Amino acid sequence: MRARTPPTLRTPLILLAVANLALLGVRLWPWSLVMSLPGNGATAIDPAVSLLGYVGLIPWVVGSLQGAGKKALATASMIGLGAGTLLVVQVAAGAQTATPSVWVEVGLPVAAALLWGIAGIRGARLAGSAGVAMLAGAWSAMVSCLMASTVVLAESFRSNLPPLTTDPWQQYQGLAIGPPATQALVHSLNTVTGFLLIGPILGCVFGLGFTFFEKNKES
Repeated sequence: MRARTPPTLRTPLILLAVANLALLGVRLWPWSLVMSLPGNGATAIDPAVSLLGYVGLIPWVVGSLQGAGKKALATASMIGLGAGTLLVVQVAAGAQTATPSVWVEVGLPVAAALLWGIAGIRGARLAGSAGVAMLAGAWSAMVSCLMASTVVLAESFRSNLPPLTTDPWQQYQGLAIGPPATQALVHSLNTVTGFLLIGPILGCVFGLGFTFFEKNKES
């Protein structure tokens, strides 16, 4: 009997990215005002382009791997779900208070990044390749960051107020970009872009770094 290929979550991830695009489109309506956002609209365009990239990249990555590489991706997907849960908790908790604890603000993202590193190690063990380790870490981060960006966009509908701050410089920056509703929107868009772009890069770095650390420890 042929062994069952473990799930890589390709279809759910594509659907989640499309759902994020839909949420983003609704949140940015009317689209005629998008170009008035900071950066001549780049604040809104960047997350949209990133999500479109995810929609195209996800099936390509899954389709390009076979055997051990696909198993590594499947393992990274499961680990990404756990790391994503940590990021979701961090986003949700941060939205509930103006001064989240350091464990929420820093501890949860760091724990998620450590899990991405573990995904890299597992990928290297399954496929015996540093390249797969990097891919597994990045893929795990993509899963996590899509989950987190969904919560950020959904939360942006619930609240029209930006995170409170006692930092005078941040308050000045907020006044410079418009009323509270605009500040909240810009904050949400920047957060989504950060997750979608920076997350996979960190996953790649942690995946490769953890793999080299493990090899040096064994030798």
